Amino acid sequence: MSFALPDPATPFGARVAERLREERTLWIVTTSASGAPQPNPVWFLWDGVGFLIYSLPDAARISHIRRNPHVALHFDSDGNGDDIIVFTGIAHEAPDAPSADLNPAYLERYSDRIDRNFGGPRGFAERYSLALRISPEKVRGFLR
Repeated sequence: MSFALPDPATPFGARVAERLREERTLWIVTTSASGAPQPNPVWFLWDGVGFLIYSLPDAARISHIRRNPHVALHFDSDGNGDDIIVFTGIAHEAPDAPSADLNPAYLERYSDRIDRNFGGPRGFAERYSLALRISPEKVRGFLR
C-alpha cells in the first residue's frame, strides 16, 4: 500500500506538514494483550515517508507492537478539540536505524532535551536503544 501525505496546497495538508516539522511530541497508541488502547507520548522523527521513534527496550509498547503492529499516532489537539491529526500504520523494530547518538537529524531536533534530561546523546542512546519505524497507511483529521 502506498501512502502519501495530504496535498500541502490544502489547509489540512499544510497543517499536517507544519506539525510534522514543528511538533516534538507525538502520541503513539498501541494495544495491550486484553485489547485496551495504551497511549504514550514519544519523541519522533519524520523522514518524509515514516516515523522513527527510539524506545526503552523493555517498554510495554514493545511487547504490544510485537503482538499487534497496528498503531495510531496523533498530536495533541488545540485544547478545544480542534486541530486533529491522526495517523494509522504499522510499527516494526528497526535494527538498521542508527542509534540516537549517531542520528544527526534526531540530535538536532532534541539536543536540548537530551542534554538536560540524559546527560548527553550517549546517555539517551544507551537508555532508548530500540528503534521503531512506523509506516503510515492513513492520515485523517480536521481543522476549524
